[in-house]
Amino acid sequence: MSRIGKAPITIPAGVTITVSKDNVVTVKGPKGELTQAVDSDITVSQEDGILTVSRPSEQKKHKALHGLYRSLLNNMVVGVTEGYKLQQELVGVGYRATNQGNTLDLVLGYSHHYVFQLPEEIKVTTTSEKGQTPKIILESIDKQLIGQVAAKIRSLRAPEPYKGKGIKFVGEVLRRKAGKSASKK
Repeated sequence: MSRIGKAPITIPAGVTITVSKDNVVTVKGPKGELTQAVDSDITVSQEDGILTVSRPSEQKKHKALHGLYRSLLNNMVVGVTEGYKLQQELVGVGYRATNQGNTLDLVLGYSHHYVFQLPEEIKVTTTSEKGQTPKIILESIDKQLIGQVAAKIRSLRAPEPYKGKGIKFVGEVLRRKAGKSASKK
């Protein structure tokens, strides 16, 4: 069996999970509500504060979906209780980030600004302290959405391997390359 798929999900206090007839799982918690449509072959059952996901057969498709839906449901439970937070930093001279509500304005060394409108489900804050690199902090209950938005922001100026300039995640280790070496005469 799938090691991930067979692991039960413990439902914390304050979280309610409902499974509809057409296999749509709704998770409500203190931070919000998330829904996920589950494949009709996968069975989701809830008893005594534990959510279990099971598959009907050992087919390759069922094995893949088993672990996938268990992970998605677990991410939903964690999201509505704790939430997710991603931090990105802008490394480079003159790189700046400011926000007005959910509109992110980025100066990334190009001739123009990037104005990025974020979804309503994501809360954004920017910090720029003297002597520190500017930071973008994203918070949301939806792990998929926050990851997708963070990847889109990073793609505007991905870190380059020589000086490390660009948008990177806090704590991310970049693979660096040596520059040109002086010629030997």
